[in-house]
Amino acid sequence: MDGNNKISRNKLLGLAGTGWMFDAMDVGILSFVIAAIAIDWNLTPSEMGWIGSVNSIGMAVGAFSFGLLADRIGRKAVFMATLILFSVASGLSALTMTLTAFLILRFLVGAGLGGELPVASTLVSESVEAKERGRVVVLLESFWAAGWLLAALIAYFIIPSFGWRIALIITALPAFYAIYLRRNLPDSPKFKASGEPKQSAWAKMGAIWSPQYARRTLMLWIVWFTVVFSYYGMFLWLPSVMVLKGFSMIQSFGYVLLMTLAQLPGYFSAAWLIERAGRKFVLATYLLGTAASALFFGNAETLTLLLVSGALLSFFNLGAWGALYAYSPEQYPTAIRATGSGMAAAVGRIGGIFGPLLVGWLLAADYGFGLIFAIFCGAIVIGVLAVITLGTETKQLELE
Repeated sequence: MDGNNKISRNKLLGLAGTGWMFDAMDVGILSFVIAAIAIDWNLTPSEMGWIGSVNSIGMAVGAFSFGLLADRIGRKAVFMATLILFSVASGLSALTMTLTAFLILRFLVGAGLGGELPVASTLVSESVEAKERGRVVVLLESFWAAGWLLAALIAYFIIPSFGWRIALIITALPAFYAIYLRRNLPDSPKFKASGEPKQSAWAKMGAIWSPQYARRTLMLWIVWFTVVFSYYGMFLWLPSVMVLKGFSMIQSFGYVLLMTLAQLPGYFSAAWLIERAGRKFVLATYLLGTAASALFFGNAETLTLLLVSGALLSFFNLGAWGALYAYSPEQYPTAIRATGSGMAAAVGRIGGIFGPLLVGWLLAADYGFGLIFAIFCGAIVIGVLAVITLGTETKQLELE
């Protein structure tokens, strides 16, 4: 490919994927920072839950507002703006001295993170041919695993020796990447070809619930809510769960790093299957694998079972995430694609608010991890039923 409006598939994947990796690094580092701050500031389980939840409140606001904005001014501009927002706010959160100030900045971090993900997946989805679109978007999602690995490495080597503040200062560096994107990343060709936006924000929000798209929207909202509710409830608490099960902070960070490695084969297997077996099959199968792994992890009593079930949880859950990001933009036409994807993600982030809070509340009330992870298992099964009964297969269909 050549010219100003075109870019090779691999370069596009690398550019957007690096931004995606930084997003994941920031979410990942938060799970380790929560465990460290809890010790420094003597936080209760409920206060720890609020740190994860306020991040998701920000992500809900960001996914909704930046999705609408991307349908108005373009995917590229919003992608860069969200990258700068979450990087700068994350760096500033390293300087806070109170939980309140930390929560305010985590809200802003969340807004940037929540806005970037649906916009980036929409940009890539609109820039790739139908026959390989699903695979490329899942590969884009695989950068999430690289970001989590980076977060786990920073946590393992930086937090015990230098403290959580230095770790958060490192997360401010991606802001400089936006300068590179401005010069090297083209906007979506489909967005450019669509011309000036003709609908108001209210009309776009109404359009996704029109008779033509209402079934798809309902399906996406249910799946996004259940997946994000369970993901943030489980994964933001992973290092803290290991500490609460009696392991030291350094041991816990090391074990979570091992579990995180399983994300990569989860993505790559989903990327291989998605153009062969279809979106619905991959999404439903990997979510069922997530549900079963959650049950085993919550009831694990030995280190071996913890590590194996935790690795399977990472494998299946992140493969499902890849399929969900490939599937979501394919439900709508160009004029409302970022709006539809962004609003589904925003509904999901509402689930992400309740997941970490629920864990904090249940732990404070002396409930065990077996019950907590069984709740997440049940939520995921509801998502699977929504995909099977309401979902439409979009494998290799041309985008409207």
